[in-house]
Amino acid sequence: MSTAIVFTEYGGPEVLRLVQAAPPTPGEGQIRVRVRAAGLQPADTLLRSGRFRAFMPARFPQRLGNELAGVVDAVGPGVEQFRFGEQVLGPAAAPGAHADHVLADAAQLVAKPDGLDWSQAGALSASGQTAATCLSDLGVGPGDTVLIHGAAGGVGSMAVQIAVARGARVVGTASERNHGFLRELGAVPVEYGPGLAERVRSVTDAPPDAAFDTAGTADALEASTELVADRSRIGTVAAAADVERYGIRRMSTRRSAEQLRELVELTRAGRLTVFVQRTFGLDQAYDAYKELDSGHVRGKLVFLMP
Repeated sequence: MSTAIVFTEYGGPEVLRLVQAAPPTPGEGQIRVRVRAAGLQPADTLLRSGRFRAFMPARFPQRLGNELAGVVDAVGPGVEQFRFGEQVLGPAAAPGAHADHVLADAAQLVAKPDGLDWSQAGALSASGQTAATCLSDLGVGPGDTVLIHGAAGGVGSMAVQIAVARGARVVGTASERNHGFLRELGAVPVEYGPGLAERVRSVTDAPPDAAFDTAGTADALEASTELVADRSRIGTVAAAADVERYGIRRMSTRRSAEQLRELVELTRAGRLTVFVQRTFGLDQAYDAYKELDSGHVRGKLVFLMP
């Protein structure tokens, strides 16, 4: 049997339940992964709370979790690149990685390197690929200055490191308690909130060339549009309802094994670190999601399975 986190109605962390079910059977091009670690994402909260229902309605009993690392447990027809017992990381085929077993499309997975611990491997693929995709779509590269909102969070902290690795200068917004953390990542930190645009001007010689928002606050969006001349280089993954009002871009991720391998290589080279604030067991689902919902997570929260 396999344990999984599910919910049967929209709501807060209190709607989450543990259920027992038979492990799923992989189909064509799929593998079944015995999950060792699975990251939590803001998207999981949006799905559970019902705020995502217009884009992705729940199918009760609905499972959660879209990034994982684990061991190949069964191989479906047509899969040649992975064998039973190999260690892998990547996205789940559908929400459901917060479980002992999950199905994944073999073409989207990569081998887990030995030097990457389970909790880091389980939290890399979703946030890392979102950050990498959005920075590419905004054209962030050598010589650019990019303003990243929510820079200490899961997507934000990876976006900072990826932008620095691509030769950009980063100004990151965060609470003051996270400013030292951002400096260690290579960013210039500024406090979020009213007066943000002026604080950014005080630490830059010229206006930012691009802005990437993972926070979704009015202060972040207003400062971005005030500072960045080209609104096609302002994007958000957190304020989809405001993109038309501000004339900016709604950003999303595109996942591929090639992009994920590039992120793994950055971790090997010491240029990208997955910061894990805390790990939980599946039986601590309420505590994990309550912490995620607080909006004050530095890096990632991860379910870690024995």
